[in-house]
Amino acid sequence: MSVDRTTVERVARLSRLQLSETEKDELTTQMARIVHFVEKINELDTSGIEPVPRDASSTNVERDDVPNETAVTRDELLALAPQSRDGSILVPRVIE
Repeated sequence: MSVDRTTVERVARLSRLQLSETEKDELTTQMARIVHFVEKINELDTSGIEPVPRDASSTNVERDDVPNETAVTRDELLALAPQSRDGSILVPRVIE
């Protein structure tokens, strides 16, 4: 598979990306290198390599969510915070 500027423009359009001419040139080179690398990997003879087994029956180990006593009281925790008000820790606003 070859990657040219038309391919990059098509992928950008499908991804709803607006790219400058410089970015299109850079991505054309980068995508071509990636495709070339994948083609090299596909050339490897993997006939003697066993697939890695995956146990589909395995499940996550979960525990009950049970509240327990902590070593730090709420007042001690609030005292460690740079700023607090009305029993809550004040943090910088992250949404504008």
